[in-house]
Amino acid sequence: MGNNPAWLKKTVLGKQIEKLVNRARVMTLPGLDGVPVYDVVAFFVKGFQKGSLVTRASSIAFNLLLAILPATIFLFTLIPFIPIENLSDEILKFFENILPENAYHMMESTLVEVFTKKSGGLLFLMFISTLIFSSNGIHALISAFYISPHQFDTRGWITQRSVSIFLVLLIILLFTLAIFLIIFSRLAIQKLVSLGILEQNFTFYLMSAGKWLITFALIYFAISFLYYMVPPKRTRWKFFSAGSSLASVGFLMASLGFSYFVNHFGQYNKFYGSIGTIMVVLLWMYFNSISLLIGFELNVSIQAANLQKEVGASA
Repeated sequence: MGNNPAWLKKTVLGKQIEKLVNRARVMTLPGLDGVPVYDVVAFFVKGFQKGSLVTRASSIAFNLLLAILPATIFLFTLIPFIPIENLSDEILKFFENILPENAYHMMESTLVEVFTKKSGGLLFLMFISTLIFSSNGIHALISAFYISPHQFDTRGWITQRSVSIFLVLLIILLFTLAIFLIIFSRLAIQKLVSLGILEQNFTFYLMSAGKWLITFALIYFAISFLYYMVPPKRTRWKFFSAGSSLASVGFLMASLGFSYFVNHFGQYNKFYGSIGTIMVVLLWMYFNSISLLIGFELNVSIQAANLQKEVGASA
């Protein structure tokens, strides 16, 4: 990064770049564990160049597609057994907000059918399918993390599989908690309006902000748990890391940006018919997989730069 051509160094722009690089060599930011920005960026760029990011993201997207369908059906098979008014409508609205329009319409009819039928046999079958396919998806995700060009400790196959199952159950719990928080926050806001504490025209913005805050919190905690559990205990990172923050923001921006593009500019259905919807879901997962890999590479880069700093200090 600092090896600029001689002619560039003599220009005004070159001098500014050199000044910026020199400052980055000594400056650090919150979440970088005291490591200079320059060192982290250097390892980060190396991870992009040698880490086969596109191939790893494609593998993750495919495995997550296989995992998400049984997991979704299992969660919603529980809905008829929960005596909460308009619960199914609230969950449909939640998915409508975060999924591209075509992807949501593909899932809507299946979800509505599941919502309206109580089936203990289907519930058990979907639970087993969820554990198998979803743990396979998380297992593939962790394996993709381990392909990073930077060296760090990894888990054995059995331990990795156990961690995958634990993370599946944890994500289901977080998702369920987020749904209930959205529902009860709406009920609480409606109660405050009826008591005259809040104005009616303010509730729409408050409810919208509350839904997105809860959605972001769900994503942030799920990614933080994922990154925290991937390395073995002896090299475990902080729970709230720079990588999980970056990945969460990237995940949300990728979802919103891709949804906006598909809903306003995408012509998948006109060209591909119903297959276009599957392509939309895969692309949505692909872009979010890239966000997960970028966040993970940032954490690994911080660890690698920190290790290099410690080795240099002890030499």
